[in-house]
Amino acid sequence: MPSRRAHGARHGGVPVGAAATLRRVTTTEGPPPGTRGDDQREPLVVMSGVNKHFGDLHVLKDVDLVVGRGEVVVVIGPSGSGKSTLCRTINRLETIGSGTITIDGQALPEEGKELARLRADVGMVFQSFNLFAHKTILENVTLGPVRVRGLKKAEAQARAVELLERVGVAHQAAKYPAQLSGGQQQRVAIARALAMEPKVMLFDEPTSALDPEMINEVLDVMTGLARSGMTMVVVTHEMGFARRAADRVMFMADGEVVEQAAPEAFFTAPRSDRAKEFLSKILSH
Repeated sequence: MPSRRAHGARHGGVPVGAAATLRRVTTTEGPPPGTRGDDQREPLVVMSGVNKHFGDLHVLKDVDLVVGRGEVVVVIGPSGSGKSTLCRTINRLETIGSGTITIDGQALPEEGKELARLRADVGMVFQSFNLFAHKTILENVTLGPVRVRGLKKAEAQARAVELLERVGVAHQAAKYPAQLSGGQQQRVAIARALAMEPKVMLFDEPTSALDPEMINEVLDVMTGLARSGMTMVVVTHEMGFARRAADRVMFMADGEVVEQAAPEAFFTAPRSDRAKEFLSKILSH
């Protein structure tokens, strides 16, 4: 896979609590076992000491994560491990109890216009497609750039057509979501997120609601995005995608980051017993 290396790492705006994690990604002090040591990336997403509770349930436990610009991090783990919650905290769809999260050096805003602007920079693709049923595919993709980014309608439509071509559904632009297959709708959802020209893309189990024959068409689009240099955090059970497209695999269990490694190292020689147990169950089916 072509390199997505980004030069010129900087440390401005990074919380002190994330310093150890940041050094592992952006300096030569030595990467964690199995990760790629040849990339020095500018930090784009930084989570430091993040905790999240749902009532008495502690779903994120002192999570530290640094995602470099242009990096693809795939988050895997058993159900209930906190993967989706982690993904949703990055654009504040879920609030956190303690810790800090920054995007491109800026702390997550609490609410209002600043939060709306941040969400425009953080594209998200969900399990469900969340398309507007009463709008055409073209209208779904142009709505955000016009209303949030302030693009002229003609410019937004031209951009939308390019993106629909990129994900392979330009010929469906005049149709409504209900007229498309699940795989096609999810590709439209990806195009809609890309239309906002986000700094990072979050994917929360984007293929889990699809029929098996539709999964690959969505994963192919995501693989193409990864190869183009898009910064991505992907929560998925698709181990083939993780091996093929990730720069780093992060394994979570019981709300904690158990280990992180480059795909080949993680899948061939996981270090923790919990990861070994998980992979033995997943890869044997």
